[in-house]
Amino acid sequence: MPKAVALKSPGSALVIGGAGFIGSHLIDRLLTETPIVHAVDDLSTGTLANLAHARSMTSVGRLVFQQLDATAPEFGDYLARHTPQVLYVLSASSSRWSAERAVLGLALVVNVLEAVRLRSSSTKVVVALPASVLYGDVPARELPAKEDRELRPVGAVGVMAESIIRLLQRYRDEHAVESTSLLLSTVYGPRMRADSNVAGAALEAQRSGTSFTMHGDGRQARDFVYVDDAAEALFRAATKGGGLVVNVGSGVGTSIRELWKIIGGDNPVRSADRRPLDVNRVVLSGSRARLHLGWSSWTPLAEGLDPARYSAE
Repeated sequence: MPKAVALKSPGSALVIGGAGFIGSHLIDRLLTETPIVHAVDDLSTGTLANLAHARSMTSVGRLVFQQLDATAPEFGDYLARHTPQVLYVLSASSSRWSAERAVLGLALVVNVLEAVRLRSSSTKVVVALPASVLYGDVPARELPAKEDRELRPVGAVGVMAESIIRLLQRYRDEHAVESTSLLLSTVYGPRMRADSNVAGAALEAQRSGTSFTMHGDGRQARDFVYVDDAAEALFRAATKGGGLVVNVGSGVGTSIRELWKIIGGDNPVRSADRRPLDVNRVVLSGSRARLHLGWSSWTPLAEGLDPARYSAE
């Protein structure tokens, strides 16, 4: 855990995708210091079970759950009634979406920004996006990737993510809607679904004793960041990093082969073709996060993969 520092906490927060993997951990963090936290989720991929810990916490904050599609017109009414100081959009953070889901993700962000502009103009918007599909394949000599490099979107999800960044900038410039974009590396930890990313698939294979499918030769490098670390970065973005795009990663590249060894995988490994839109290496610079959020990743990968962390959930 990082050294404790005094932080300004929002008086109220709304988390779209609050019943999801990352969203539920963010809510756990928010409840320690934020009086009212609204979790909005349509439960298409999230689950109320992810909020069990939040509901059992003895904490400063009070959790309010609303099952609601944030692309629906009713979302604007909900926002106007509660006017949170910060609104998190976590439902656009997957790099594995289909083109159809990517279009819906963009529509969701447009609806959120319009709702904030018209009904809650003092609300700050923090959006989490997948870094890998924005940076594309970065040459090894140029790693870790910094936020000022040219974006090279990969697939429909990459185009969606770049469009969201541009939309946030436009609404900030033209409508004074404050925002921060956080580019997430590969986030892993308790409550993660097996289909979330390669860490989820590897952990599930080890737990279930089934074979682990390794796409490509396994030398692809990923930047793994523990979910509580990522939640802390999101928490800090409530009051910091206005107008910025900020990487959230460990700054360390780990190959898929190394990941499997750290997990202690002794099940059979099944080889499969590399997926067409997979990038070869993703490692993120953390210099901007340290400067503007006062944040850096603190959980070593081996510690974050400790089976005891998962059996407790």
